[in-house]
Amino acid sequence: MSEQRTLTAAVHQEEDWFIAQCLEVDIASQGQSIQEALANLRDAVELYFEEVPEAEVTTTPLVTSFQIPGTAA
Repeated sequence: MSEQRTLTAAVHQEEDWFIAQCLEVDIASQGQSIQEALANLRDAVELYFEEVPEAEVTTTPLVTSFQIPGTAA
């Protein structure tokens, strides 16, 4: 049995779809809920690692937030 990996996903919404993107591997997927998008991403990343077992996995980036001044609309 192989060792489990912990990867990071960023999720955002585009109209009726949620888009989940793996931050360590350039793979994204979508679903009609956050849970579905993450499950689809998990499946896509697993398939990717089956096809490319020596795939390059980048270091998990620092994810943070910042503020900018509001602008008048």
